[in-house]
Amino acid sequence: MTTTLETTLALDDRIAGSLIGAAVGDALGGPVEGYTPEQIVERHGGRVHGIVGPWNGDAWRTARPIAPYHKGDGHITDDTLMTHALIRVYATVRDHLDAYAVADHLVPDLMSNPRWIPELEAEALPLQRVFLAEKWIVARLHYGHNDPREAGAGNIVNCGAAMYMAPVGLVNAAHPAAAYAEAIDVAGAHQSSYGREAAGVFAAAVAAACLPGATPASVIDSCLSLAKDGTASAIEAVAEVAADHSDFESAMAPLRVAVAPFDTVGPDYRAPTLAARRPSRLHAIEELPIALGMLLVGGGDYRRTVLGSVNYGRDCDSIATMAGAIAGALHGESAVPVDWAKGVAEASRLDLHAPAAELTAVTREIFTRDRERRRAHESAFARLTEAR
Repeated sequence: MTTTLETTLALDDRIAGSLIGAAVGDALGGPVEGYTPEQIVERHGGRVHGIVGPWNGDAWRTARPIAPYHKGDGHITDDTLMTHALIRVYATVRDHLDAYAVADHLVPDLMSNPRWIPELEAEALPLQRVFLAEKWIVARLHYGHNDPREAGAGNIVNCGAAMYMAPVGLVNAAHPAAAYAEAIDVAGAHQSSYGREAAGVFAAAVAAACLPGATPASVIDSCLSLAKDGTASAIEAVAEVAADHSDFESAMAPLRVAVAPFDTVGPDYRAPTLAARRPSRLHAIEELPIALGMLLVGGGDYRRTVLGSVNYGRDCDSIATMAGAIAGALHGESAVPVDWAKGVAEASRLDLHAPAAELTAVTREIFTRDRERRRAHESAFARLTEAR
């Protein structure tokens, strides 16, 4: 009997592939975030095929609307900063997380522990780099003393919570439903509506990608078995279009058309519509459906999937973060181009393997504890059903 590489990949390989893949996708997408595919071609003389410099060259310090962030040259963005912050929470708690873990551990970490911020080229608090939607959790939980399970209500609805949920999917590797439930709980401290839903579905996608024998199609099926409301509809619409393409060049415009009815931001990413990022059961964030669409278009291949996500433009650092996390979980670390990973690690002054090793150890501990809890439940239930 023969087995494929995908069916024999070890847990540590999938976790490393997912987390390194997410960081690399983030860094590749950062310098072209917010622009259209046409603008990207004009700026770079063609499609982006790897690490590129800042959009405004040496003028990045003052050029608007990017300043003061050094996006490009292999620098990770807030997507990876938040992902690694969540891993540190898992390393502290060493068990499943909930909204209270965000209040008790993530918020203090963001506002109390200076770290190297590549885009600022300085030691700073992560809170000084993250977007307003992430600053929200500090305002609501630290200063406002809100119930952590309800703190996300009122925040703008975007991909802020979803973009760093890969660790939840990896802790629940091969169990998409558990990943979805845990991420929905964790994200309650940060988001509501379809932003919170996307967090759950993205975590489920990463968990599904860890299943032996998983494929892009099986990942989509797992997502659709759990997704609700506009998120489910958006994924269905994008997946249907993606099935007709095997090259991201021809797929980009059709995928945008497919997701547009569900996206509240509108055609001009830098000038959102009046309805942008407001709660709704009919809408979805753009980033997750497009990431899943590019996964299908790329056949799960890391390079093709991430480059499609990057060249799509708009919020492409988050799209590529999600796509990279899923493709990396499918195929392991070897799927991520070595030169990309090395360039990002060196430019960002990050050890990309250390968070993966930490999360792998924690994941094994949690699984052992889950098994003990499950066996205790089985024993108690057996006694109940055997009672006369």
